[in-house]
Amino acid sequence: MKIRLSKKIEIDKMIDIWYRGSLIAHDFIDKNYWKSQQKEMKEKYFPISENYVICNEKEVLGFISMVDNYLAALFIDIKHQGKGYGKELLNFIKERRENIQLKVYKKNDEAVNFYLRSGFVKKEELLDEQTAEDEFLMEWKKV
Repeated sequence: MKIRLSKKIEIDKMIDIWYRGSLIAHDFIDKNYWKSQQKEMKEKYFPISENYVICNEKEVLGFISMVDNYLAALFIDIKHQGKGYGKELLNFIKERRENIQLKVYKKNDEAVNFYLRSGFVKKEELLDEQTAEDEFLMEWKKV
């Protein structure tokens, strides 16, 4: 596996991974919301982010997007989940940052537990106004 900065031509693949992953991980949110966010992800969020992909010889398996010390997105292709790729991407970023913050939906137990196991702590509980869902602000600091 190789981790590197994403290329412009990979944006559509990253959008696909993000969209299909969001439908499953956030099944408590109307699927039309995720559909409506695809254009904004492509034109607004990915361009302002530092995006790294994890890939094999053939394809992008997942990505992580950082805006300064904020982890904006971490998604693994649903066909490749459960193989440690998310942890690899997270560790890659942790080596390059002193601290990281992120927001995760409270109902997304799998992600909350993943971040807790990875050394993040819950800092506060917030409300995502776009979805009206509770979320945790979590933080990790290099020791």
